[in-house]
Amino acid sequence: MLLHKNEILNLLAEEPEALHFAALLRAFGGRHIKKEMKRLIDDLVKSNEIVRLRGNRYTLPGADTTGTVHGTIAIHRDGFGFVRPESGGEDIFIPGKQINNALHGDTVSVRAEKSRSQRGKLEGRVLAVVQRANQRIVGRLQQSKKGALLIPEDLRLTSFFTVPANAVNGAVDGQQVVIEVTTWPAGGRPPEGKVIEILGWPDDPDVEVQTVIRKFDLPHRFEAATLAEAEAVPSRISRDDLSDRVDLRKRPFVTIDGETAKDFDDAVAIAEEGRNFRLWVSIADVSQYVKPSTELDREAYLRGTSVYFPDRCIPMLPERLSNGICSLNPAADRLTMTAEMLFDRQGTMLESRFYPSVIRSTARLTYTTVKQVIVDGNPAALGEDQMLAPHLLQMKELALILMAMRRQRGSIDFDLPEPEIVLSLTGQTEAIIRSERNLAHQLIEEFMLAANEAVARFVTAQTLPFIYRVHEQPDNAKLTAFRDFILPFGYSLTMQGERVAPQAMQQLIGEAAGKPEERLVNYGLLRCMKQARYAAENLGHFGLASPCYTHFTSPIRRYPDLIVHRLLKLALLLEADSQDKRARRELERISASLAEAAEHTSTRERVAMEAERDIIELKKLQFMQGRIGEEFDGFIAGVAGFGLFVELSEIFVEGLVHISTLTDDLYSFAEPNHRLLGRRTGRVLQIGDQVRVRVVAVNPQARRIEFVLQEQLSRHQVGSPLPQETTDYPRIPIKGKRPSFKRR
Repeated sequence: MLLHKNEILNLLAEEPEALHFAALLRAFGGRHIKKEMKRLIDDLVKSNEIVRLRGNRYTLPGADTTGTVHGTIAIHRDGFGFVRPESGGEDIFIPGKQINNALHGDTVSVRAEKSRSQRGKLEGRVLAVVQRANQRIVGRLQQSKKGALLIPEDLRLTSFFTVPANAVNGAVDGQQVVIEVTTWPAGGRPPEGKVIEILGWPDDPDVEVQTVIRKFDLPHRFEAATLAEAEAVPSRISRDDLSDRVDLRKRPFVTIDGETAKDFDDAVAIAEEGRNFRLWVSIADVSQYVKPSTELDREAYLRGTSVYFPDRCIPMLPERLSNGICSLNPAADRLTMTAEMLFDRQGTMLESRFYPSVIRSTARLTYTTVKQVIVDGNPAALGEDQMLAPHLLQMKELALILMAMRRQRGSIDFDLPEPEIVLSLTGQTEAIIRSERNLAHQLIEEFMLAANEAVARFVTAQTLPFIYRVHEQPDNAKLTAFRDFILPFGYSLTMQGERVAPQAMQQLIGEAAGKPEERLVNYGLLRCMKQARYAAENLGHFGLASPCYTHFTSPIRRYPDLIVHRLLKLALLLEADSQDKRARRELERISASLAEAAEHTSTRERVAMEAERDIIELKKLQFMQGRIGEEFDGFIAGVAGFGLFVELSEIFVEGLVHISTLTDDLYSFAEPNHRLLGRRTGRVLQIGDQVRVRVVAVNPQARRIEFVLQEQLSRHQVGSPLPQETTDYPRIPIKGKRPSFKRR
């Protein structure tokens, strides 16, 4: 009997459930066609026309079978992946051999079951790719006689792409290019594409940035219609703009930002009233110029946020707005939304009110100058603006009060060092230094936190739809593992069942401050925390110990803040007249898409953070290429079965000491305590140990720096040694990924 694949496909299409191989045999004549049936079935599986399930059962791709879910797959550079179900719930682990031609970011259909080997967690296999994530891929071209290969820049795209000789389109070996995928992987064949853009040579700083832009698919050119709308916005405010606004132009507002800042979202002013402080936080009124459903609004929503690289910014709004009429430049009248708050000496907010306003910033101050005044006691640093010194000292006093109040209620402050990339005039990395964060930075941060919280409380009290900045409780399993891990170091973390109070985490951070374990504790706790996000429901902000929080203070660079400004204006209108039909209609329009906007802007924020980190890591690799052979002090930031992750003390670079280079003994990985233990000598290498390493290799393509251990400078004494172990475990480092830019 000759079988045809269409007969098998038709049968599977008629069956509501997957069929066992034996059932297929019976349907087409029995065991005498077993070899032919197996050959056909294998071919259909390889071509993705049917899907093989556990238990030797078969179904069509996308068939509605028990345990089948749709979701987005995130693939690790080592080949395995996780699928986040669209319907929510637990992520599904996908072993490398079960990914079945899916690529990172694809929407896939997955068969999920409880795993016996993964302690009951969900494990599955990809049944079919529902939707491809990326039609265009950026990477490095490697040519051969028969054509070329594209090695993707994104290490999570674990497959190379073939490029036929007639599709190279002028690109040469070693260049960074963008390809358009013409054929997706199937039946063991790699995907194929054609070159559509040549970016240039990978060591060109501009090419590096362009590569990251395309890798993360960042919108970076404004449409002509958007620019035309921006050009139509007046460069000066008119008399009509001032109607129904509180005139604050005589109040001494100042902006305080970094030396290189060009757009100024916020300005602050202060006055003492008896024993109380009155604080004004005025924010650029971007909503006055960016109206809903305009081209400016659509493009701002698409971008979601500005993206910051060491040498440039990809703005959310065109420069005519972000650096012009919306920027609170000194000695220029600007439209703002103001949060006016009165605080007592304990940091309690006694009253608050909000209103459209007009201000005229007195001075553009930098963090460096303000620090010289409020920390170093040098008012002369202000130059012609020395009359502002008393105001800055009042701001310092209030900021310290607010900081103490937040700590008392349990607000968590991870004061971790962050890297600052110093570039030469040609864009090359000259140095990686510790980014300064002094009292001037904290002063502005405290005032912005206070304004954000006050706005959130005001709108929420009116029971109106709103967009919140939320931060949920830390992951319980991670917290429990971390609590057990820090116990030998003499630390404890108080938990109430499966929950932890912010005060308990803040107390632990305080206990470790200034000690060798400080970074270990901070990174470990940070790794337990969930990522803050935007939501249309108020879930509170765990990290700030705030029951009600939002983002109001940066509408030039964050779209959620623009939404908050629009909602705040509507709340003010409805507070004045609850029957305002126009305000009600506009509120209904915004609220209909609020949940979708929150999810979209959260996603755009994560993409921006990944892109910013990626370029920072690339700059670190470039810097270390010139340091091969040099020695540095550092500390062990993570331990795995295959080696140690060492972070250098002064230049904020991390590299791997592979276990094969530890030649003094044979080491095994003690997973629960995150140690490497010498079987013969009993030598212990663990997180937090101070070490000295030598740089031996830098691989920009693999995003890896390799060290060898020169000496162990110090080791924590943590009680009796562990019993010797002989089992190698998968990598489970306790280390936090430090963000390139601070986002709360």
